[in-house]
Amino acid sequence: MPTLSQLEARIDEALVIARASEDGVREVGEMALDAARQARRAAEAAERSARAAKEIAEAKPASEPEAAVPAAPVIAASPRVEAPARRPDFQLRMTSFNERADRLATRLRVLGGHAGEPVTASFGPVRPRGGDS
Repeated sequence: MPTLSQLEARIDEALVIARASEDGVREVGEMALDAARQARRAAEAAERSARAAKEIAEAKPASEPEAAVPAAPVIAASPRVEAPARRPDFQLRMTSFNERADRLATRLRVLGGHAGEPVTASFGPVRPRGGDS
C-alpha cells in the first residue's frame, strides 16, 4: 500500500502529465483552426475564379456568328491560386507535440507499472459509427 507522500507524488506527476496533454491538445486545435482558415481562403479563391470565368463567358458578343464559336469550351485563364506553403513552424510544432505525446505515454506506462511493455489497446475491435456492421 502506497504511503501518503507516494500518493501525493503520483498526483503531482499526473497533474504535470495532464497539463502537458492539455498543451498538446491546444496545439493540435490551433493547427486544425489554421487548416480551416487555409481551406476557407482556397474556397473563396475558387469562388472568385468561377465568378470571373462566368463573367468572361457572359461578356462574349451575342452577334458573333456560329462558325466562330469553337467546338470545345474555352476556359478562361484565372489568376493562379497557389496553395499556401506550410509554415516552417508547423513541422516544429508537430514534432514537439509527438515528442511530448511519447513522453506522456512513457510516464503513463511507468505509473501503471508496465514500463517495459509495449502500448497495446485495452479494448476490442472498433465498429464504425452509424451502422450495425
